[in-house]
Amino acid sequence: MGIKPLIEGDLVISADFGTSGVKVGVVDSSLTILARVTAAYPLNLAPGGIAEQNPTDWWEALAQALHALHQELPELKSRAAALVFSSQLLGLVCCAEDGTPLRPCLTWLDKRAAPLGKKLVGGFPEIHGYNAPRLARWLRIANGAPAKNGMDPTAKMLWFMQQEPDIYAKTRWMVDVKDWLVHRATGTMTTCPESANLTWVMDTRLGREGWSETLCALTGINQSKLAPITQADTVVGPLTPQAATDLGLRANVQVLAGTSDAMASTLGSGEVADGALHVSVATSAWIAGFFPNRRLSVAHSYATVTSGLNFRPLLIASQENAGSALDWVAAITGGGEHPYADIGTPQPDDPLFLPWLAGERVPVDNDRLRGTFHGLSLHHDAAALRRAAIEGVALNLRWAMSKVAREKGAQTSGTLSITGGLAANPAFAQTLSDALGRNVRVCAARHAGMLGTATLAAPLMGWADSVTGAAARLKSRSSATYTPDPERSDALTHRAHSLDKIRRHTIRSYT
Repeated sequence: MGIKPLIEGDLVISADFGTSGVKVGVVDSSLTILARVTAAYPLNLAPGGIAEQNPTDWWEALAQALHALHQELPELKSRAAALVFSSQLLGLVCCAEDGTPLRPCLTWLDKRAAPLGKKLVGGFPEIHGYNAPRLARWLRIANGAPAKNGMDPTAKMLWFMQQEPDIYAKTRWMVDVKDWLVHRATGTMTTCPESANLTWVMDTRLGREGWSETLCALTGINQSKLAPITQADTVVGPLTPQAATDLGLRANVQVLAGTSDAMASTLGSGEVADGALHVSVATSAWIAGFFPNRRLSVAHSYATVTSGLNFRPLLIASQENAGSALDWVAAITGGGEHPYADIGTPQPDDPLFLPWLAGERVPVDNDRLRGTFHGLSLHHDAAALRRAAIEGVALNLRWAMSKVAREKGAQTSGTLSITGGLAANPAFAQTLSDALGRNVRVCAARHAGMLGTATLAAPLMGWADSVTGAAARLKSRSSATYTPDPERSDALTHRAHSLDKIRRHTIRSYT
């Protein structure tokens, strides 16, 4: 354990900002959540790939959640010592000098910049849709390149320059979701290494980490509009008087720089050893884990990003559709409050489902891909479609895992940790275990990100000598475990082979 620092209070407030809402928890020295609240905020979806949110909605949701927590823990104001944020990645907020948002945020789901993304990276001679000379430069400096689907901030920044030049001219800062929140809390603008990396204008080479003049020139992005890159466990400052009033906290509460949802989930899973992978399944899904050096697969669209823990490489292989696909299927089949609670026994002729309702990223980066049910018959009912949906998401993850598992040092056997809201669904967790042929350990499920975020404050609070030391303690916590059923695993392997054929045909038709 570390030495108790000179701060007032013994509790940490951890806020994990997702796509649909913020989960806020109060965490003590044993990394136990004493109280937690979820507050929702809207997401504006519109034709043309639009997916926007108002940054002030995030802050108001945080204030709403804190108000509820004050009611549950009356001593919270006197005991809270630190506030830490994690958030969704790949958002873009254009701010004035004082941090005021100049328009709604383009969230990670926003794909209106896809044509610009393709134009930015393409051109003869091409490799996997990328101009070979430019790709070589990106790979050498940043260990990756902007996605062709326009979801990365790179294309979004160019979109603002071309489509909303008046907004761009007024913009002082172009930042991600968490960055804006830290500024709203402290008045200081920062960005985390993961967000910086995913702009693809950051040099991630060992010892050279920072904004790259070469890549800014290559993309046309103005480096002066980018925030300072700050480590996740750095204390940015105390709350401003206005922020303290908004949140009902003392102004001497310390705010840390914070991190991305991907690293928060990794820390919350307790899988902090090199090569230890975990799966997060919520609105989207990803496979993630730390590695001792940079990793990259151009063919399968994943790489390590440099994390906010001493720039340690964190592999992230993201898939666009998980809980979102299950929610859609539940809606079109008239699902009630618990649509996947009673879906019956899988049948050999259940339809096959491709969950690409918003395109796909790993292991094929194509925003034009679309989902389908294959093999529908007149006798298939709502339960059959829901079974197919669960299976389709699980087998889509199996497909991605088959590529990531080839990485040297990746742990491909033993128990796999899973986090995220969908991990709490027993039918899905068992199906994933069967699909992968591995034991599955459900971590804190819906709250792993919140706990992982809280570990960033552990050294400051004197709870542990390091962030990873605190996070490693979470590996012993499980809410459920699942063992693969051999018969079901064999059946899913057969169905995975059938899906492989359908995927190849579908990918060709959308290329």
